[in-house]
Amino acid sequence: MKKFVPAAELKNVAYIVLGSVALALGIVLFLLPNKIATGGTPGMAILLHHLTGLPTGALMVAINVPLLMAGFRYLGGKFAGRTVAAILLSSLLVDLFTEGLQLDALSDNLLLATLYGGIVVGLGVGLILRGNASAGGSTAVARIVSSRSAIKPGQVILAIDMLIILFSGIVFQDIERALWSLISIYVTARCIDMVLTGAPSEKIVHIVSEHVEQLSEQIIRNLGSSGTILSGTGLHREEKKTMIFVVVEGRRITLLRDIIRNNDPQAFMVVMEASEMLGRGHG
Repeated sequence: MKKFVPAAELKNVAYIVLGSVALALGIVLFLLPNKIATGGTPGMAILLHHLTGLPTGALMVAINVPLLMAGFRYLGGKFAGRTVAAILLSSLLVDLFTEGLQLDALSDNLLLATLYGGIVVGLGVGLILRGNASAGGSTAVARIVSSRSAIKPGQVILAIDMLIILFSGIVFQDIERALWSLISIYVTARCIDMVLTGAPSEKIVHIVSEHVEQLSEQIIRNLGSSGTILSGTGLHREEKKTMIFVVVEGRRITLLRDIIRNNDPQAFMVVMEASEMLGRGHG
């Protein structure tokens, strides 16, 4: 009897394949030829390649294998299996593109290489993470350290990236390369966040007002938005405060601001980004 692969797992595979291709292209077409490091084990491999001349993809495997072996039990069986597949595929593609197809850099302009390299690598890593895998063994290191100390995984990964930036300046003997690498890592991180959480156009708005019912009526009538009314206490003299919590499309913030000005000029309004929306038709 045939065993069918669950649709969710096929989706994971698709994300991992697409992410590995994007990661490899970002390294080969932008970062590697321009001596710009990225974060995690791919960044370590780029530095070692310029020191030793060995293939970058092979170095990615050599760095990741001991890290994954050390942290295998912290990652979980399926996650570790997908991570190994993502590392092997992306490493193979890096060497295929550089040694086999001998692809040239798309740009030797450091600004363009830094930005586009960071974007493409971030897209690749984000897709791999969407596939419930990891693009490098630094995740394993972070989980090992966090399990044995009070240090959070994100802090460990940040420390690793900072070391990569430091060593990139030493390896390339150019402090500007280290600064370019810092920008690349930042762009990569932002792109990873966008891939994982999307880029919702909605804004979260908190409105503190003494005319909550009037404002609520106008918001529903003019914006068609539903929200929540929250009650609280002020810091001074234990004043009773009432606040409206509402989610509004970014392009309609101006209309909301006009509604507040016309109905309660004394109201206090705070607007924040909605990084992720789930439920009630979102996500």
